[in-house]
Amino acid sequence: MATAALKRANTEMQDRTPRRRKLGGPEKAAILFLCLGEKRGSELMQQLDEEEIQKITRAMSRLGVIDSPQVELVMTEFTESVMNGGAIVGSFSVAEKLLRNFLPGEQVDVILKDISGPLKERDLWARFSQINETVIANYLKGEHVQTAAAILSNVMPDVAARVLPLMGVEQMQDVIERMIRMEAVPSELMKEIEETLRTDLMGAAAESSGRDMQQHMAELLNKFDRDLFDQIAPVLEERLPEAFTGIKQKMFTFDDLIKLDGMSLARVMRGVPGNTLPVALRGASKEVRDYFLEVLPGRSRDMLTDEMNNMGPVRGRDVRTAQLAMVDYAKELAEEEVITLPSDDEEDDFI
Repeated sequence: MATAALKRANTEMQDRTPRRRKLGGPEKAAILFLCLGEKRGSELMQQLDEEEIQKITRAMSRLGVIDSPQVELVMTEFTESVMNGGAIVGSFSVAEKLLRNFLPGEQVDVILKDISGPLKERDLWARFSQINETVIANYLKGEHVQTAAAILSNVMPDVAARVLPLMGVEQMQDVIERMIRMEAVPSELMKEIEETLRTDLMGAAAESSGRDMQQHMAELLNKFDRDLFDQIAPVLEERLPEAFTGIKQKMFTFDDLIKLDGMSLARVMRGVPGNTLPVALRGASKEVRDYFLEVLPGRSRDMLTDEMNNMGPVRGRDVRTAQLAMVDYAKELAEEEVITLPSDDEEDDFI
């Protein structure tokens, strides 16, 4: 397994001084472009012909992790910035992103075609990066800390930044420290890690897809008429008890608004436009309607009651539309962290 192989490599690295890789001209040029960054590197690469671009791109895609001392040897004029910045990482995705800044897509595809191989590294890491961050974090928790560091060094920084906090403070600190100190991982060991990821990737992706589908179904069922939902719910509970429980935990309906504290509910009521609130309450149960009214100050409560009494008959379709609008607005406020939506696993008791 990749973990065992990387453990052996890590022990060997600690037992002896690591040997520096012998770098050729294209590898040194690739380091230069990585140090310059995407914008300046792109401007400079535009001055090269296609053959030179292909050589540098090939070198960059195979560069892997280059530690700071070796970067310093190659780039003496950047000594100070490199020493402060630490290691740099060259990968297929980095090379591709740089090229696409200034070359047409078809030309980039031609340049990268011979480099990528039968199972493209960019596909592997791109697919891995698209997996839900919780799934990635749970996967890495079962790996050796050095393996986790090697993997997170090959994904985009924004992905790694979302995954690391989910691993727990202690493990996160260990992984970050390994990433900072990481020496170049031997290519054969990196291949083992990639092969393991290819094997595990589909299972992780399937788990992520399942969780995403639960969220999708929760949002879909939220839109159902209450009577229709009550009709199909018992059947789903009987046939798919575990999955349907997970979906219900992700659902948030109009009736769930009474679980909000008074200030949060008042904030929702103040923010909905026009006659959305009175129409929504006309179709609500007495329990829900009474809670809404209790939250309001006396004058506002009397005005809302008068408006509901004087508005005449209301279509059920209009009631459902108004209630969904209030639910959607409550979710928007929660996403903006103005209010907090209740969850089924929260304790009911206050301490």
